Amino acid sequence: MKRNKVLRPIFILLFVVSLIAAGCQSVTPPTASDPPPATNEEKPPGGEDKPAPQGDAKATPRNETLYVNGLQWGAPTNFNLLSGNPAFPINYGNSRELIYETLFMVNQLTGELEPLLGTKYEWSDDLTLRLELNKDAKWSDGKPFTSDDVVYTYQLGKKYDINWSSFWTYMEEVTADGPQTVLIKLNKDNPNKLTVLDSIELIPMLPKHVWEEIEKQANNDLATIRKEVNADPVGTGPYKMYFYNDQKITIVRDDNYWGQALFGKLPAPKYITHVIYKDNAAGDLAFKSGQVDVSQQFIPQVWKMWEGGAPVKTYIKDAPYYVPGSMPSIFFNLSKEGLDNADVRRAIAMAIDYGKISELAISGYSAPMQPSLTLNTDAESKYVDQDAIKSLQWTTDVEAANALLDSIGAAKGKDGIRVLNGTRLGPYEIECPYGWSDWNASLEIVAQNAKAIGIEIRTKFPEAPVWTNDLQTGKFDIIMNTPAGGVSPSQPWNRAMTIMYSKGVAPIGEMAFYNWGRYKNDKADAIIEKIPTVTDEAELKKLYTELTQIWLTDIPSIPLMYRPWVFDTVNESVWKGFPTEGDGSNIPPQISMDGAGIKALYQIHN
Repeated sequence: MKRNKVLRPIFILLFVVSLIAAGCQSVTPPTASDPPPATNEEKPPGGEDKPAPQGDAKATPRNETLYVNGLQWGAPTNFNLLSGNPAFPINYGNSRELIYETLFMVNQLTGELEPLLGTKYEWSDDLTLRLELNKDAKWSDGKPFTSDDVVYTYQLGKKYDINWSSFWTYMEEVTADGPQTVLIKLNKDNPNKLTVLDSIELIPMLPKHVWEEIEKQANNDLATIRKEVNADPVGTGPYKMYFYNDQKITIVRDDNYWGQALFGKLPAPKYITHVIYKDNAAGDLAFKSGQVDVSQQFIPQVWKMWEGGAPVKTYIKDAPYYVPGSMPSIFFNLSKEGLDNADVRRAIAMAIDYGKISELAISGYSAPMQPSLTLNTDAESKYVDQDAIKSLQWTTDVEAANALLDSIGAAKGKDGIRVLNGTRLGPYEIECPYGWSDWNASLEIVAQNAKAIGIEIRTKFPEAPVWTNDLQTGKFDIIMNTPAGGVSPSQPWNRAMTIMYSKGVAPIGEMAFYNWGRYKNDKADAIIEKIPTVTDEAELKKLYTELTQIWLTDIPSIPLMYRPWVFDTVNESVWKGFPTEGDGSNIPPQISMDGAGIKALYQIHN
């Protein structure tokens, strides 16, 4: 059967991560099995490659241990990347350079890819990406890292339904061209250079000689492979497993790490420990007291910590304190009468008090809203001609919003709610999951603001599974979600596609995994399809600018805030020298262990 050309967004594989990061409410991942039984064998640091005893607390010197929180919310059950639910530090997409490394490291500040296991990448033709590998790279068991490992890791995504399988929508084949060279050939019927570049900074490399044996023992059955605990992973990264139980996970530095040649030295912490706290409050208390060094938790009014004397720092010294990484937004069901009118949607956008949302919902961590398909960062804003979109951007202006509704004949009734062409503008339900307190607060503000312009909006906070079903089936009036947040080479294209691309989207009532409001614009579709094929920067800017103008005109979604992709907050009671804005290091605030953020481990000191 011939497959229609459909651009499948990589954001789907990041969706679970975005859910965990979305609200300040803690999310506990489901457990797959019980932890492995305790053992009486001990493993000294750097010693025999056996799991540490699970009944021993395995205390480590405080001045040699970096403590982190916010990345693990339940007892670890496995460290298996193919399981779908691996524990820290094997989580897919937020601690990817500690044990299993990627080919390149993405830098949130610049959007660029920096060398790691790979040294160079280039397009040798329109369909072929050529990768050169670091000849010094080795696995923790001493065996060399080669192109065979890269090919094998990619092929796992073709063979099984796992985290990186969706990349094969855009790839024809991945082959070795000698021990240190890999060729990725794009699917000629559905090429997408951006998502293939995503793959080289997102897919953690696995050792062929280890996982081939695991596959063999499991008879190539994914369900059986997923039962593998992988308690002592063989990786290329600077750390190895040391100890874990249901209260904490500790990794220990591999003093034979090949990357000494790349970074010039070993990372400063000998150990990294993630304590598993019961909730955000417990994690915040430990962080404030100096028991945790790097926190990836939402901390309300973080400035009160340093005002209280704690040596706490954020990457940005003053508000908004964190670098934006996503834009939680509201999406309109464009089949609903009243909401199908772009002027009504614009009036709602103009009525929203974004400053109040920032202040009350996320403690001022969002900079002033500048509506665009791009974040207001150097890495993304460069793609759009800011002068060309300025006249279409909205600001909070209730008076102008009322004037706009008056101009289209939406008259207020006796109850203060407007009627347009016989349709009363409300009540419309606006929803997000119950317990996601920052999102809940945001939608309460939106509903209150809409009332001031004669539109009735009522909040609805169902349990997360109900919200997910409503989102995907289009069973909503207005709904909140994050459109493909994160740090990757495919931004802002991936975000634009999530919001606007109509091809392959099921009709309302059936499951859709992007474009939840069922927006359709043929010109927007054409631009979204063209962008991944273009490498000329001037042409890219022109395309992104035109696409943003379409979005600003039609307004299928409204961003409510800028939100950090990770909350990178540090306490320098024990470890000092974490990167900050303007320090000249170019080290991004990626929790010292994700992407190019790993470089912070080589800079910090006691």
